[in-house]
Parts: sequence; structure tokens; C-alpha cells
Amino acid sequence: MIGVPAIIRGADDAAVADFLARRLGDALDRSRAGRVAFTVPGGSTPFPILGLLARHGLPWDRLEAWPGDDRIVPEDHPASNTGRIRAALEPAGARVVALAEDSAPPHFALAWLGMGADGHIASLFPSCDPRADDLRPVRRVTPDPLPPEAPFDRLTMTIPALLASDEIMFVIRGREKAALFEAAMRGENDLPIARLLAAARQPVTCFT
Repeated sequence: MIGVPAIIRGADDAAVADFLARRLGDALDRSRAGRVAFTVPGGSTPFPILGLLARHGLPWDRLEAWPGDDRIVPEDHPASNTGRIRAALEPAGARVVALAEDSAPPHFALAWLGMGADGHIASLFPSCDPRADDLRPVRRVTPDPLPPEAPFDRLTMTIPALLASDEIMFVIRGREKAALFEAAMRGENDLPIARLLAAARQPVTCFT
């Protein structure tokens, strides 16, 4: 990893949304007339932040949001990340792209990721043995163990697809998760989060 991730402690949802709006605005300025893509994680943490982000006066018709992973369910299913991202950002004018096994993700201005208590990122669980040199950008995976609250196969971007980004951002809530992230940052484990951080060559910011 080049440099050390910036840890920003105690940031509330509004502060994270403001950070995202600034970063996406900067990327739009650099791109001028082009479209700017970014990734969004699933789980409970992102969606209040996305609601606040959608209120920012960005040129949303030039923004493209991709889920970093998704459960293989219809988009109107409560477990669908894509469906929830659509509900949050499409009213503002953003384009939301659903993952498929043959997706070719673009280069992202920003990859926003979460992290599970087991160190997984997107749906790259420790049991999947995710690799930083994976030749495929998207994989279908079966979590092991299968979470009882979401017992579905998933599609997930691989580490190289997530690293194809100008910067990476995490929002990690809870002391135990924050400690696990910092241990991975120091190279003290070989969990998926540690593998991604070890291979990162762009700025990484973590809100805890």
C-alpha cells in the first residue's frame, strides 16, 4: 500500500455525505462533460448517507452508481442493493447500473466500500480466498457460512475491479470493526480487507 489510510473518527452521516459530494464534484470538474462512476456498498450504513448525498446539487445526470456487490434477487426484493440504490439516487437523476456476471465495470472516480465483522469487503468473504490478481472483474459467490438473514448467492466485484478507482472510501461503524480495519492496515491479518489495502495504490479514507 502506498501511504497510510486516513482515519477520520467520529464523522456523522452528514459529514460523510459532504465528503462524497466534494469528491464527486471534483471528479465531475476533472471529467468536464463526461460521466463519472462510483461504487456503493450494501448493508444498513450507506442508505441514510445516500439520502443526504442526494440533496446535494450535483449534476446527477452525469453520475453513475454501481453496487460493489449484490444478492441475486429481484430488484424489488428487500435484500437487493441495486433496488435500494435506485430508490435513493434515481429520483435525483443518477444512473444506477445493476451487476451481472458479464459486467465490465468502468474505472471509478471513487470506490465506497464497507467491511464486515469477518473482514469481508463487497461479497469477498474469507472463504472465497479473494486475490488481488483475479483476472475477472465480477464473480458469483456463495457465502460460507450463508447468513440466515440473507441466504442468497451474490455477485461481487473482485479486488482488481474495486482497485480500478481514483480513491477508496470506507465507512465503518463500531469499535470492533474499526480495530479490525486498523489491524489489516498494519498487515496483521490476511483477511480480504487486508489484501485490498496491501494492493491499494490510491488514497484511502476510512470514516469510523
